[in-house]
Amino acid sequence: MSWALVPAAGSGRRFGGEVPKQYLHAAGKPLIEHALDALLAHPRIDGAVVALAEGDPRWPGWTSLHGKPVIACIGGGERADSVLAALRALPDGVADDELLLVHDAARPNLRGDDIDRLIDAAMICADGAILAAPVRDTLKRADAEVHIAVTEPRGGLWRALTPQAFRRGLLLRALEAARATGAAVTDEAMAVERLGLHPALVEGREDNLKVTTPADLALVEFLLQSRLSS
Repeated sequence: MSWALVPAAGSGRRFGGEVPKQYLHAAGKPLIEHALDALLAHPRIDGAVVALAEGDPRWPGWTSLHGKPVIACIGGGERADSVLAALRALPDGVADDELLLVHDAARPNLRGDDIDRLIDAAMICADGAILAAPVRDTLKRADAEVHIAVTEPRGGLWRALTPQAFRRGLLLRALEAARATGAAVTDEAMAVERLGLHPALVEGREDNLKVTTPADLALVEFLLQSRLSS
């Protein structure tokens, strides 16, 4: 049994506008619906828990998709708070050693083969696994005046993507430990790393984009429409 956790309580401040980015439309559907479709259409995922902002007026009220359960819960102010809330809203039958996939609500172009390879890797690595992409661009560090201070070596650097896959017990322990110390963790792998563990990196498709800007939305629209027409 594998469940998906989808933190969707954010307001999308970086994107701008009144509509949270997970509810922006691309290829005829909100981004969150594309994300949930990709997860729940996969045969190795049994259900999803979505963490929402309190009183979210845009949530369509789904209780199932693709014949699988969708559970809604109230998230928190930060990503880690929402993932913790989703963990606690899982059905009682989901054991501590069951695999959970945490996926961004505004990352709509997830492919099934990436899910397969992620689950396979996380089943082997006790520390979990994440989809990621090697950094291919030259990296520049800026100074206070936004001039180039130095060129940073990119060898060994990867961009973290989602889903990120961990056993339920490990993920709960990692996020609770981060909260107890007041650590600001920006993804689930960072919380697990703080325990001294080393999740596996699984190279994922570069078009598994997270929408954070209007340009991202336009590109995702193109990618999704291309898939629909192929």
